[in-house]
Amino acid sequence: MTQKAELSQFAHERIKRVVYNNAVWCDTVCRVHGLPGEFKDVLWVNRHETPRFYPNVVTLVGAEASATQLEWIQNLLEAGISGNWGVKDSFCTLNLVQEGFAVLFEAQWLYRSALLPKADKRIADVRWLKIDKAPALMEWETAWAGHSADEVCEKQPQIFMPGLLVNENITMLAAYKSHRIIAGAIAFRNYDVIGLTNVFLPTDDTENFLADCIFLVMDLFEGLPIVGYAAGQRIALLQAQGFESIGSLRVWRRERELW
Repeated sequence: MTQKAELSQFAHERIKRVVYNNAVWCDTVCRVHGLPGEFKDVLWVNRHETPRFYPNVVTLVGAEASATQLEWIQNLLEAGISGNWGVKDSFCTLNLVQEGFAVLFEAQWLYRSALLPKADKRIADVRWLKIDKAPALMEWETAWAGHSADEVCEKQPQIFMPGLLVNENITMLAAYKSHRIIAGAIAFRNYDVIGLTNVFLPTDDTENFLADCIFLVMDLFEGLPIVGYAAGQRIALLQAQGFESIGSLRVWRRERELW
């Protein structure tokens, strides 16, 4: 195998691991709601109305399987899944306009090598702790949604269920200041990578909070790369912390009223 072919194979395997990690995370969240998905050769599919923000399809390979993936999506349309639902087009190879979808957002898959050094920028008066109890989990989700614990807001169904806390591959982190959660993230180990997801940070000192978070994840899962995806300004923020963009993805959404 030539050096160019070896590099191409390495890049293919790397993005495959990142995509699968994300698909397994989606399935894990759905399963704790009693709404399991199914892994097929070319996609992950969920025939139920999934939790808010979670798709019904995550494609696992690229253009070579577009026809098969489209057939699965059309079958789901015929089955009439209730509510709004979406497709995570992991390689930006699908066009779902004719099926009634619109692009919700585009993003970049990101990869941070385990060989990169830790940037230890511990912030004074802030304690990072693992969430391990249901009440703390509810407080975490409230902060993640952008509300304080005592703020009156529209009640949405809980997304992150207590069942996640007993999964040894999941670590939910919260940064506390004066007994209040001001930042957080979820780290999910699968396919020899750590998926970093649902990161929320304060608007001031954002870079140092992110560096702190990454430092903790590297300590918890030593020797494994950290992966995920981001859109907009968050891409540059993560790139400044050593993440590399390794591919594009697109999320399609189909609303109930379009059926």
